[in-house]
Amino acid sequence: MFYFHGKKNEHFSLVSDYDLQVNARFIGGRPVGRTRDNTWIQALSLMFNSNSFTLEANKVAQWDDEVDQLQFTYNGMPLSVASRSVWEAPDKHLVIERTIKSNRVAVVIPGLVEISVNVVPVTKEDDRIHKYQIPADDCFAHLEVQFKFLHLSENVEGVLGQTYRPGFQNPVKRGVPMPVMGGEDKFKTSFLVSADCKRCIFATDSSAANPLELDPSMTVDCTSKMSNGRGIACRR
Repeated sequence: MFYFHGKKNEHFSLVSDYDLQVNARFIGGRPVGRTRDNTWIQALSLMFNSNSFTLEANKVAQWDDEVDQLQFTYNGMPLSVASRSVWEAPDKHLVIERTIKSNRVAVVIPGLVEISVNVVPVTKEDDRIHKYQIPADDCFAHLEVQFKFLHLSENVEGVLGQTYRPGFQNPVKRGVPMPVMGGEDKFKTSFLVSADCKRCIFATDSSAANPLELDPSMTVDCTSKMSNGRGIACRR
């Protein structure tokens, strides 16, 4: 398990492989007197083949569980997915399922990845306890994400992807309350749908990929619940 701070209003590669790129946009703020941003994931992008898909949480002042706050695009065009319905791309390379009425969705790229996403706010109680200094016009609606990877190469990169590499040496300090994964400079991308980070390998040479044997039951949770706004906490 590790924490990744990121930086507010910036984009970072979570996974970069020859046939899959997963990026995240971070939002947040820096309370007076602190040296780091409090950050949360506000949006995700998936790039695969020649396709791109994004999902993001709307900016909202007051949270209501009954009001859906998810927006989608597919290949740059807005995409509407009705409540409790399933949408499938014409080439069947992407499936989106609204698992409940609002604010939760399952995304599948067959053979590559399965993702579960839930939109949640920073509550007033969280703000009071952790002193985030949340503004009155934004409850920082953000994404809690669970990944299940079905195919990765041994050269996979990204904040999360690198941890799957054979022989990966975990750089975080052990035995500390917050083991922080650095590398913002290595994994920062120019925008949400971009694979231009220093370590990105997406679409470079798919013929060089050597597939890893992945445990089909293994999932990875990237959440802010344990991080108190200090970025995302990923556990697998």
